[in-house]
Amino acid sequence: MGRKVTVATCALNQWALDFEGNLQRILKSIEIAKNRGARYRLGPELEICGYGCWDHYYESDTLLHSLQVLAALLASPVTQDIICDVGMPVMHRNVRYNCRVIFLNRRILLIRPKMALANEANYRELRWFTPWSRSRHTEEHFLPRMLQDLTQQETVPFGDAVLATQDTCIGSEICEELWTPHSPHVDMGLDGVEIITNASGSHHVLRKAHARVDLVTMATTKNGGIYLLANQKGCDGDRLYYDGCALIAMNGGIFAQGSQFSLDDVEVLTATLDLEDVRSYRAEISSRNLAASRVSPYPRVKVDFALSCHEDLLQPVSEPLEWKYHRPEEEISLGPACWLWDFLRRSHQAGFLLPLSGGMDSAATACLVYSMCFQVCEAVRDGNQEVLADVQAILNQNSYIPQDPRELCGRLLTTCYMASENSSQETCSRARELAQQIGSHHISLNMDPAVKAILGIFRLVTGKSPLFAVHGGSSRENLALQNVQARIRMVLAYLFAQLSLWSRGARGGLLVLGSANVDERYGGVAGVQRWAPGHP
Repeated sequence: MGRKVTVATCALNQWALDFEGNLQRILKSIEIAKNRGARYRLGPELEICGYGCWDHYYESDTLLHSLQVLAALLASPVTQDIICDVGMPVMHRNVRYNCRVIFLNRRILLIRPKMALANEANYRELRWFTPWSRSRHTEEHFLPRMLQDLTQQETVPFGDAVLATQDTCIGSEICEELWTPHSPHVDMGLDGVEIITNASGSHHVLRKAHARVDLVTMATTKNGGIYLLANQKGCDGDRLYYDGCALIAMNGGIFAQGSQFSLDDVEVLTATLDLEDVRSYRAEISSRNLAASRVSPYPRVKVDFALSCHEDLLQPVSEPLEWKYHRPEEEISLGPACWLWDFLRRSHQAGFLLPLSGGMDSAATACLVYSMCFQVCEAVRDGNQEVLADVQAILNQNSYIPQDPRELCGRLLTTCYMASENSSQETCSRARELAQQIGSHHISLNMDPAVKAILGIFRLVTGKSPLFAVHGGSSRENLALQNVQARIRMVLAYLFAQLSLWSRGARGGLLVLGSANVDERYGGVAGVQRWAPGHP
């Protein structure tokens, strides 16, 4: 007889230090999972406090508020009769760990700390957390009194262990551990763990979805088993964009795929799978069974609960599917656009201002804003009430319903061509034509009077007039004159960002978009500041 289990994983748009908002999104995901029959729910890494808290992790308040959210989750009737796996920082014996807290019916089953921390490129986890270095070892963790009163537990297991339910065994990985040469899922699977979970805070990089899918499918191809991956989505207040891509896999196949670029704050995936498929798959792999006979066992936390139930016998099992990847051009268009929307709605500003030069960089930035408007209109057409509410709040128009991306772009994006005596008619025409194509509110101005005024002050003080190189000036004069124009463009950009809506009788301010190249920013040339860099 088969043992069918329904499991859920999710992608959540959690925000750093937005404890109340994060709590509501977690509760919503658990409720959706339960309504779909799931008896296990996995959430993203550090979902309670948000991943991008940075040095706020040092503050006691971050730990305190995380505990308060955990207490609210434990007390909520929504979390009853489903194993909930949530992420938060935990202080254990005066050491801060990045943890999974797994609980059921107001009782904490296990606190599982992260063992391999991401500490390269965009990640600095070793700055705030310590990796758990004791493989297959647990200790007693003394709960704070606010949790003792709820759970009627004084201590709970803390460390590298697995959960043994009435019908299966569940083990946890956390983000980076999937990417290490010897991932925990290898030994867990050899020790009979049938369901591996991975809570991630993984940001978008071009074609990264391929790597995630390959890692998960290869893990379950070699060792068999069910694998759930959850992920953060949105910008989390930082410059990174976390792109979702939650998934459920079994025995080398994909059974549920989450979206990579979506404006939904809460996305839940569920799958109904047969544990007997895992067991029969593993039984046929002789090399795997030989290795399993020699593996060191994991501590097991016994859980008086089953993921399967009698009603599941009639539940059809999920069918495998082929993962659908975005083309690189789609990723380039969708990823930054989703980040822009997330940043805009969280900033409580009324839109963007972009200095549009007629060149490639600023044109690409303008197209990304149009892509954002296209996705917003599409989300509203699909019935996303949160997106609609955000648009109405940004524009301060409670009855407005966006339908046309060009029309919405005209409300959210102001483009500005800042001409000088060195500008060409060609670049001016390009900027104007692009603004017409995407629908932005376009401004054209001449900044020569401001440049001449600045140079006039210099001439008045020093008695000298610098010249461009083409007019016989030195390299120092040439660079200084370029920088004057660049800095004045920056000042004008921020002036218009703050007051252009005011001049049109509208409320709010605009965020200045920069379009400088990364190599220019690192190289320090004058062109870095050419078009008013700033957030986002």
